[in-house]
Amino acid sequence: MLSSITHSSTLSILLYPLSPKPGCCSSRKLNVRTHPWEKSVEKSVKLRTMVVGCKIDNQEMGFQASERLYLGMDFGTSGARYALIDKQGTIHAEGKREYPNYMKEDSLDWALSWKTTLFSLLEDVPVHLRPLVSSISLDGTSATTLIIDSKTGEPLARPYLYNESCPDALPLVKSIAPINHTVCSGSSTLCKLVSWWNNDDSDKKSTMLLHQADWLLWLLHGQLGVSDYNNALKVGYDPEADSYPDWLLSQPYAQLLPTVKAPGTSIGHLKGDIRTQFAGFSEDCIVCTGTTDSIAAFLAARATKPGKAVTSLGSTLAIKLLSTTRIEDARYGVYSHRLDDKWLVGGASNTGGAVLKENFSDEQLEKLSEHINPMEASPLDYYPLKSVGERFPVANLKMEPR
Repeated sequence: MLSSITHSSTLSILLYPLSPKPGCCSSRKLNVRTHPWEKSVEKSVKLRTMVVGCKIDNQEMGFQASERLYLGMDFGTSGARYALIDKQGTIHAEGKREYPNYMKEDSLDWALSWKTTLFSLLEDVPVHLRPLVSSISLDGTSATTLIIDSKTGEPLARPYLYNESCPDALPLVKSIAPINHTVCSGSSTLCKLVSWWNNDDSDKKSTMLLHQADWLLWLLHGQLGVSDYNNALKVGYDPEADSYPDWLLSQPYAQLLPTVKAPGTSIGHLKGDIRTQFAGFSEDCIVCTGTTDSIAAFLAARATKPGKAVTSLGSTLAIKLLSTTRIEDARYGVYSHRLDDKWLVGGASNTGGAVLKENFSDEQLEKLSEHINPMEASPLDYYPLKSVGERFPVANLKMEPR
């Protein structure tokens, strides 16, 4: 989801890598007011001071970049963007790209589209700033799932998108998971995995599940099978216990599950072929595990006190509320992401900007919006959806647009 929030520090807390202890998922502070960058990269890069331009309130001003810079990318539902920031969150460069429409047989080739966009964003990073980039991370849409070849990394089937539902797998998932667990929703990653497992006749010995962010990051660091506990939540990973539960590990498809680390953990250096293709990036540049797009939007809003909530309106609509209590109930599409020692409680609806753009032009939306008084409740009982089915605030696969 490409939210309308300014991503001045969308991924700033994910870009300072943390080396985990061997064999465990390490915890780290994901609070925008903490500063873990001091011990982020073991190998420092020799940087020269550069004066570059920065737009603030449409005014050009100069500032010095003698420290490291951090590259974050946001992969939403309709396009992607990047921001290059320093440790104070000052933006040195930014840009965005819409996904190109590549067709494969009768459907969009989403994987190729995302890969092309990733490389386009890297190409857009100013050449003179590339040597300063110390680490890279990105976010992707939650529950967007790829089944890949565990040897080559190539997708074996079309990706399952974030809002795609697999009702055929829901009864089986409900039979193994705790009642009202996050995975007990037709659009959960686990339902998508189970649906593929039951309907695909190919050899499953060399297969692996990755999320959108995991796969895109693999293209940069080259180590297959790494995820983060934000993206892995909807496949059944327990972020409180830092492990997959026994009821999931006992299933035959558990062999496809990725290794899970904390968001922002160092995975490896930027691959040599990527540095060759996009000249200027340092051999010491680190690639870190990512997160989901709505969590990145929450971090960008700098809400740090329990009870504070952030809504992200893009193609769809999501809400996240910072809480000291973990709350999950699949009946209402409510789940909790871990954020250090607190929880982001919320959900994601299928309504949002995409259904409006399907019915109105940009000019119409702008003119009609001028006549809305946000202080008055609407008398209209509308519920705009692009298709049948809703995820939040009620999980109803048969809900009709209204």
